[in-house]
Amino acid sequence: MTTKVAISLPDDVLASARQAVAEGRASSLSGYISSTLAERRDYEDLAELLADMAAETGEPSDEDRRWARQALGID
Repeated sequence: MTTKVAISLPDDVLASARQAVAEGRASSLSGYISSTLAERRDYEDLAELLADMAAETGEPSDEDRRWARQALGID
């Protein structure tokens, strides 16, 4: 189900969204905003999960962080 709503956006944000549509990175303005909000929700869910994990097991050690950076190839 979808619901139509009216929102106000800063001009620069709207321009960026319209540019994304014009460049084919989004099918429509509504699609762009919808996918952006979904990504934000997913990010917040992940942040909550990571916070819960840190509370349960403690923060990663420096050694853990080094291993992760090496495994991801960003070291």
